[in-house]
Amino acid sequence: MSETTPETAIKKEPVLSLNNVEVIYDDVILVLKGMSLEVYEGQIVTLLGGNGAGKSTTLKAISGLLKSEEGEVTDGTITFMGDRIDNIDPEVIVKKGIFQVMEGRRVFDDLNVVENLTAGAHTRSNWAEAKRDMDMVFDYFPRLTERQNTLAGYLSGGEQQMLAIGRSLMARPKLMLLDESSLGLAPLLVKEIFEIIRKINVEEGTTILLVEQNAHIALSIANYGYIMENGKIVLDDTVDKLKNNEDVKEFYLGLSKVGEKKSYRDVKHYRRRKRWLS
Repeated sequence: MSETTPETAIKKEPVLSLNNVEVIYDDVILVLKGMSLEVYEGQIVTLLGGNGAGKSTTLKAISGLLKSEEGEVTDGTITFMGDRIDNIDPEVIVKKGIFQVMEGRRVFDDLNVVENLTAGAHTRSNWAEAKRDMDMVFDYFPRLTERQNTLAGYLSGGEQQMLAIGRSLMARPKLMLLDESSLGLAPLLVKEIFEIIRKINVEEGTTILLVEQNAHIALSIANYGYIMENGKIVLDDTVDKLKNNEDVKEFYLGLSKVGEKKSYRDVKHYRRRKRWLS
């Protein structure tokens, strides 16, 4: 796995940069409030936080999908490989090399596996290369090989998640945005999928920004992490340092100082130390 971090990439420019981004829905609801983060080439970066923190909104601001939900970037900048991409059309952003795997899979239920994968390559002109990439997807997800003529609506939740990630790979993304890939899946299946995500990062060199409720699994594959609350970043560091941070262990990993698992009720009502807000 790549060990690139902001500390070791000082002389490089980030692939993705959000600088003081503000997002408003329906002209009145402020969701992102000065959101800033950076993602460097070859990294897996995870964005953690509770429900309503603004994680999914952050991804939609990057991928251009806010407009479909009456959302808008009203301040700040989003740049990808040196070009501003805030408030441009989603299809243009896909062509630039960003692809978002939405929460809840969002596969085309009435199309079979091959047809779903083909749809992921709709921005590409060289079908011979796309066909080779389809073979690559089947190598990463052997289950899809067995189900390639099955309608996506009849796949299991785990198979649909594999298909959604595979469809993203068909676009040959430079940056893949993954939104809650573990949602609703059994633990063993989550482990399998996240091992494949890490393998894709290493073997294909795909940079990944991962939004995930499951902090344990996210921190197990990421290089760098950001913690988000109320529309902005409150803490960021390498994953090794985050995993050893007492606040992170207690609030996000559900562990007390003595290593005892806390209840979700305790975690939910945990009051962060004042230094987090400085």
